[in-house]
Amino acid sequence: MTKRIDGRAMQAFIALIVLAASGVLLAGCTSFLKPQEKRAVAQLLPTLGNQARGTVTFIERSDGVQVTYNLIGLPPGSDHALQVHERGDCNAADGSSAGAVFAPAADRLKNGARLEGDLGNIHADSTGVATGFIVAPDVSLDGVRSVLQRSVLLHHDPTDPYAYPQRGPGSAIACGLIRTQ
Repeated sequence: MTKRIDGRAMQAFIALIVLAASGVLLAGCTSFLKPQEKRAVAQLLPTLGNQARGTVTFIERSDGVQVTYNLIGLPPGSDHALQVHERGDCNAADGSSAGAVFAPAADRLKNGARLEGDLGNIHADSTGVATGFIVAPDVSLDGVRSVLQRSVLLHHDPTDPYAYPQRGPGSAIACGLIRTQ
């Protein structure tokens, strides 16, 4: 004995299947609809007479840009300034073609002001390797404060924002262009 399903029951059953399938499909699409993480990377190469090299990655977050670095070839146990410079140009043998430290708010005119492009100091371990991250709240990956298409330089010395008169962090030991990933 077979039971017959009436037309309304069949329509309701099909509607339920279509609705369930739509939910599964839409749930799969949410990964495509999420805002994509803004990322950039710079491959640092040594300047003339130096061995420092590595990667610096920039990831935009709600509290600033996370700057992750993985560098080798540094003098063991040394400290160095990591800075974004105005121009995306590492052609000069000493990194000087990158220009001044990035300062979109013209803070370079204020005595003792920390420039936005001065990301901070990093430390190399006893084997000459420096890994870690810095959160830079004053830069971004778009707009006026964007670091894209600029250079990131690793300097011989650390910065001392409290020194008077202010002294630069020495020559660049590595340089790389910041590009979208």
